[in-house]
Amino acid sequence: MRTVNVKASTQYDVLIGAGLLRDAGWWIKSAAGGDLAVVVTDDIVAKLYLSRTVASLTGAGYKTVVFEIPNGEASKTAQNYIKLLDFMAEAGVTRSDVVVALGGGVVGDLAGFAAATYMRGIPYAQIPTTLLAAVDSSVGGKTAIDLDAGKNLAGAFYQPKIVICDYDLFKTLPERVFADGCAEVAKYAMIADGDLFNMLGEPQLDLEEIITRCVTIKRDVVCEDEFDTGARNLLNFGHTVGHAVEKLSDFAISHGEAVAIGMVVETRAAVFAGLCGSERLETLLQTLKKCGLPTKSPYGAAELADAALSDKKRRGGVITLIFPSGETGCVLTQTKVEELERIFAAGLEGGV
Repeated sequence: MRTVNVKASTQYDVLIGAGLLRDAGWWIKSAAGGDLAVVVTDDIVAKLYLSRTVASLTGAGYKTVVFEIPNGEASKTAQNYIKLLDFMAEAGVTRSDVVVALGGGVVGDLAGFAAATYMRGIPYAQIPTTLLAAVDSSVGGKTAIDLDAGKNLAGAFYQPKIVICDYDLFKTLPERVFADGCAEVAKYAMIADGDLFNMLGEPQLDLEEIITRCVTIKRDVVCEDEFDTGARNLLNFGHTVGHAVEKLSDFAISHGEAVAIGMVVETRAAVFAGLCGSERLETLLQTLKKCGLPTKSPYGAAELADAALSDKKRRGGVITLIFPSGETGCVLTQTKVEELERIFAAGLEGGV
């Protein structure tokens, strides 16, 4: 087992290993305390891991109640958020109790936002059940729900008490869902650690090492800029275009697939602008294709630019774009919204 300690406004550990779900209750009890655990999960995860999670929590002395939502981004709504708050109130949850997010990014975001706002904040723990949630959304304290105008537009920065990444849980993931996580790993490779490209190319993935590297990168960025006013924007590489693609597809295109497309568009635009060489684009393309991820946008520059106007990184008439720069790393670029279509057109030019 590896442990990554996050020293943000709340200090907590991210535990990474195989078989951790068995003792999750004790880890959570030690980190968060409380007598009642509200387990938030979805209908797919519940069939696979809910009984084991409840058994672990019960063994640690918790009384448990369960709030279940349908799997998928369509469940990350204001309606489900209010339903969850009402459920917690009716269950008699107090400020000393704990919310346990058992699922992927949708469950984690919804449960975290409810924990952040119920009684002005109660403890919560993350048990990510997807590679994407393990390497990205479960760490760093971003919690949110979607609005009709766009993704993650209502939320709060609220750190968990503990994150428990049991990568044995990923064995039941469909290939497409596992690939979503690989897209986020490729993102970390582009912004900070090129060795991750080689690791993604191995026939047998070293998940403990991959997750540890990604979480460490995110930890360092979050501790530098917890509230997303500067350097943390680097973690959104591929996401401006990616969120636009998700929105335009009505979420038929998954988050990881959309981010893969977004990274390609933004990298190709960077090559066009002379910010980086074409070899970085080729490495990214080869890796994404090897992971079974898409590399072409089904939408044009005008559609993407219009959809991107609701991006959280927009400040008035300016939006922050993230571009690969030089041989490694990425840079933040303040861009006028009227330039988006031109930039996205350069990123789509020619296709691959």
